[in-house]
Amino acid sequence: MDHSRVPVLEALQAFRRRGDVVFGPPGHKQGRGVDPRVLDIVGAGVFASDVLSLNGLDDRRESQGVVPQAEELMADAVDADHAFFSTCGSSLSVKTAMMSVAGPGEKLLVSRNAHKSVVAGLIVSGIRPVWVHPHFDADLQLAHPPEPEDVRRALAENPDAKGMLLITPTDWGTCADIAGAAEVCHAADVPLIVDEAWGAHLPFHRDLPAWGMNAGADLVVTSVHKMGSAIEQSSVFHLQGDRVDPDVLSAREDLLGTTSSSALVYLTLDGWRRQMVEQGEELLGAAIARAGRIGEAVRGMDGLSLMGREVVRPGAAFDLDPLVLTIDVRPLGITGYQAAEWLRAERHVDIGSADACRISARITHGDDDETERALVDGLGALVAAAGSMERPPRVDLPEPRSLELEQATTPREAFFARVEQVPVDKAVGRVAAEMVSPYPPGVPVLAPGERISQEVVDYLTTGVAAGMLVPDAADPSMETLRVVAE
Repeated sequence: MDHSRVPVLEALQAFRRRGDVVFGPPGHKQGRGVDPRVLDIVGAGVFASDVLSLNGLDDRRESQGVVPQAEELMADAVDADHAFFSTCGSSLSVKTAMMSVAGPGEKLLVSRNAHKSVVAGLIVSGIRPVWVHPHFDADLQLAHPPEPEDVRRALAENPDAKGMLLITPTDWGTCADIAGAAEVCHAADVPLIVDEAWGAHLPFHRDLPAWGMNAGADLVVTSVHKMGSAIEQSSVFHLQGDRVDPDVLSAREDLLGTTSSSALVYLTLDGWRRQMVEQGEELLGAAIARAGRIGEAVRGMDGLSLMGREVVRPGAAFDLDPLVLTIDVRPLGITGYQAAEWLRAERHVDIGSADACRISARITHGDDDETERALVDGLGALVAAAGSMERPPRVDLPEPRSLELEQATTPREAFFARVEQVPVDKAVGRVAAEMVSPYPPGVPVLAPGERISQEVVDYLTTGVAAGMLVPDAADPSMETLRVVAE
């Protein structure tokens, strides 16, 4: 296919050349009605590009097929049979994928290190999760993706499961054996869904971990805004083979998605695909080299421990994204929460993720010498300042497997049950009726329907005291928890 083409951008150019005057949404009329004070900050181009696809970029019948053309080009670029653009982020795309494979009351194998959007999908759909637990590294206090043998065991115990949802890469850059998991799933004649939200860049450079489509997955969800050049909420789900019906997938997306799709998302997805096909090898190669230089600088800093390929081993990670710099700050005597807040307040360096132990910084093709220098200098200053920081309260970090909770009811049943808010010390042994997700990264420690343990309560309460944020809980202070009423 001709990847110099960008159908959505070309349609916007044609719209502007024609000088169409629109008497439908959006009401700002391509910026004419926007408060000038807003334009001064945001820029006129944003509003000038905010055009409907229907009767805007395309005609009433959408006879030009503007968006479908762009989706076909995306599919070709990443070796998929079909690609579907989503303007509601991968939070919607992963729900669509799940509901295309399993229905209410049916089982789906799910990696327990899933993002809260996956648990939300279980609540909305009524799917019964069969949790496939990650491998927990007690030294690093880190969860690595499940292995193919874990998937095989879960399918043997649940032969009526409709498929598997695997999360890779993780928020900390560790990757699963997608090909191995796909082989296990296909031997049981069920599809493998991969939530590869952090992996949109993977198809475009040979030195990056395996891309889901190339590794045999049936359905792969990506968040292009995370590691690509599209704006926030830009997501694509990719499909190959015949284990998932593309018409079913499209219908589920239509059920969940917005009827007012953002042209800004479509435009930037279209442009990013062209950029990666034409320049991805060069741009990502430069980013990999930059991440290597930053990593070497971090290794030379006392008190910082950079996670490297030592985690790639049986029982841990299958691979590691070299563009993710995961840095343990515990040797400095501080938490990742403190490190992230200090870097932002004192150095204006905003870190991607932080927990009680570490921070992570993601390097993309958008970084340059200036951002590299800001990160390295900021980390050096953090090391120098750590000794003067207040010693953090102790966090009761969980032991391996202590977060593998009993699933007493389905997430949907618990979420919509009659509930009560109880003091946290009275919640042990009760069934959670809410999600409790330290954010970022947003992986629930508690999902609705799980029976609450003392270890979880200790971890959450001490974590919040040390700076953990749990914004989705009814009581973010963790003084109380929402549980199913008895």
